[in-house]
Amino acid sequence: MSNFRTIDRQTGFLLPPSVDEWLPERHLAPFVVEVIDGLDLRAMSGVYRGSGSASYHPSMLLGLLVYGYATGVFSSRKLERATFDSVAFRFIAANDHPDHDTIAAFRRRFLKEIEALFVQVLLLARERGVLKMGTVALDGTKVHANASRHSALSYEHAGKIEAQLKVEVADLLAKAEAADAADVPDGMSIPEELAQREERLRKIAEARAKIEARARERYERELAEHEARLAARAAKTAATGKKPGGKPPEPPTAEPLPKDQINLTDAESRIMPVAGGGFDQCYNAQAAVAAGSMLVVTADVVQAPNDKQEIEPTLDKLAALPAALGETETLLADAGHFSGANVEACAKAGVKPVIAMGRQPHHPPLAERFAKTPEAPVNPTAVKAMAHRLKTPEGRNLYALRKQTPEPVFGIIKSVLGFRQFSMRGLEKARGGWSLVTMAWNVKRMFVLNPA
Repeated sequence: MSNFRTIDRQTGFLLPPSVDEWLPERHLAPFVVEVIDGLDLRAMSGVYRGSGSASYHPSMLLGLLVYGYATGVFSSRKLERATFDSVAFRFIAANDHPDHDTIAAFRRRFLKEIEALFVQVLLLARERGVLKMGTVALDGTKVHANASRHSALSYEHAGKIEAQLKVEVADLLAKAEAADAADVPDGMSIPEELAQREERLRKIAEARAKIEARARERYERELAEHEARLAARAAKTAATGKKPGGKPPEPPTAEPLPKDQINLTDAESRIMPVAGGGFDQCYNAQAAVAAGSMLVVTADVVQAPNDKQEIEPTLDKLAALPAALGETETLLADAGHFSGANVEACAKAGVKPVIAMGRQPHHPPLAERFAKTPEAPVNPTAVKAMAHRLKTPEGRNLYALRKQTPEPVFGIIKSVLGFRQFSMRGLEKARGGWSLVTMAWNVKRMFVLNPA
């Protein structure tokens, strides 16, 4: 006689089941609903009224997005399908099934409002005792844009195509004006061919204009840096009475470079070096992460491939956080963020910088590891004070936190959750998408840290 449990898929429930009874006692989905219910959604609900049938409540749609992003489901179509297939998504959707167009439209429409909710989630984390400011680590990671690098067009190549199209337009106009149309191949429609080329010429002209505008911005930035270097050389000459060695810095070029590029799919993304070698069309996603809790306290997306310009914007964002969250005392960053100006900016903001001044060896010599701490300099500059701090045991222990603070967050978001590419195009939409990802990460991290 068999000793198996009975399989019965036909008998109906005697009483209507409650979806939350199908979830384990401690599950992320009810926690997401609890967090969303604690947020102020009036900026959404006040304007989110549809015509005809009743609209889905913003709290439900936001809950689907947050739980989806926290579990690696980013596509609106997959989110819709999950409301049928997954008990957790059914619970959040209250057994309803918003279609993918509704979910996608809600996400696009309220990206700015979702960014504002980021801080509210941090305040909830503080109230629950899982967020402690003090030491914050800053880092960046490249995230693929919704565009292929093969859609990029260089300034030089755009000029060649433009010249070719102009020749073809002139040839088509000559054929159109000729009395004898015998030279026109069968199937060719001169008006259609002209319209296609004129449209391509218009797009190429727009692309070249954007590249030229970027070149002007770059020139102004590089000119200021060039003048600062010249001033530093002049000051050194005046102080020492000797001309500095080496050639004077070359002035920047105002014109676009032949290899300056623009992407025709997402013009605001940039070609950037990526991990493992090579280049791809990306955005540079930034995150400042609180040590200990690994909660993201500020998030941004920038177009610069390096991180050197991100210290001051991050300091501004940290200063703008509510006082109830606490103050940032120490900022950790790798060598990609180092410059004298960045160290001075930290000191001016009242934040202690611990920024690597060069590439750190993975296996320092034994003598270096156990070397005596040098004497502190007298009346040091901010840079010299930080250089001494990095040689102290306290400074080395602080800097050791950098690798184990933001890098695991990026690793989990990209490799475990699978968020490796933005689904929306344009810098502002990428920023909104990154805010949603990091907010979902914070909610998931709060769930792990929450003892109850």
